[in-house]
Amino acid sequence: MTNLTIALDEAIVRKARIRAIQEGTSVSAKVRDFLAQYANAAAQPLPSKPVDLPIFRGGGGLLPGIDPSSNKSMLDAADGFLDDPR
Repeated sequence: MTNLTIALDEAIVRKARIRAIQEGTSVSAKVRDFLAQYANAAAQPLPSKPVDLPIFRGGGGLLPGIDPSSNKSMLDAADGFLDDPR
């Protein structure tokens, strides 16, 4: 086994020692377990779940008065110049 020196807040170490005693273990054993899990997790891919992406189902289309072959017409529509005057 290798010794490892780390710097930790004294209050955290004190609380960890108390909890470890209550659980019938040691802080060293808990750190050893954590590092083993941490090191082995890097070798295993994270489980992935499907991502629900929004899907456009079609319908609608261009508003009347918009010419899809004209950049000016498309930009004017995007800027709101073709808003319904009602």
